[in-house]
Amino acid sequence: MKIVDRKTKKERKMVYAKSVTFLYKTFLGRIVLKFISNRFASKIVGCYMNSSLSKKRIKKAIDENHIDMTLFENREFKSFNDFFTRQKKELNFDIKKDHFVSPCDSKLMVMKLNKNSSFDIKGSKYTLKDIIKKDLTKEYENGYALIFRLEVSDYHRYHFIDDGTRDDYQYIKGKLHTVQPIAYQNYRVFHKNAREYTTLHTENFGDIIQVEVGALMVGRITNNKKITSFHKGDEKGYFEFGGSTIILFVKDKEIIIDNDILLNSTLSKETIVSCGEKIGIKYKKSFAQK
Repeated sequence: MKIVDRKTKKERKMVYAKSVTFLYKTFLGRIVLKFISNRFASKIVGCYMNSSLSKKRIKKAIDENHIDMTLFENREFKSFNDFFTRQKKELNFDIKKDHFVSPCDSKLMVMKLNKNSSFDIKGSKYTLKDIIKKDLTKEYENGYALIFRLEVSDYHRYHFIDDGTRDDYQYIKGKLHTVQPIAYQNYRVFHKNAREYTTLHTENFGDIIQVEVGALMVGRITNNKKITSFHKGDEKGYFEFGGSTIILFVKDKEIIIDNDILLNSTLSKETIVSCGEKIGIKYKKSFAQK
């Protein structure tokens, strides 16, 4: 898997940690994986990451992931999870109404849905029904699935992409596999992993299903459930320790994705995007007539 920087146009090959390669590419690792991918193991790790004992991991994480801490609040962190869910000093959120933006800092891949509202990623086929356990095939056929993969180095809070209201949240129990591409071929991670979703009734882009997917050692997805109506840029929630994923399902003829992102996705490359960055534009009938 290659990752493209939109600003510099430079590409880099994704490098997996030795521990991840061990878990997903060796026989012994897969035995260990059966234990650590369940929620009980995640809770144990979560307790440690919320304790002051985990503070010693912070400097190493900053150095290994080249995190620019000048972008974040300047304070002493009480635990690794406190550091992991850190706030940015400011967000450069594109507030133009017809601009479709990223809900988070992430690596993005966009998949076109077919008539069965399904898409294929690295040899694994998914349907919308697989992911949300609800059949909305007809409503979202020919639309898009936007897959935002967050790494440890990313800002792990996510924000609303438009003004609107939302439905109740639905939680689906599951395992906690890594969301890194190394797992895609052997594990249908977006179908198996624990996740939470809601439908956003947006002012400018129609009804959008937003799914937060838990990942290896991420036992907690925290959405602000007091918010039922929202404005573009409001904080929606955050992930605790680990890499995670957000999937947006958008209906047909609601958005036009930026060409560079579409091209990269066609070539099975992820594109680095920032929270609030424009990644597309509102679909207009006049575009279709050109």
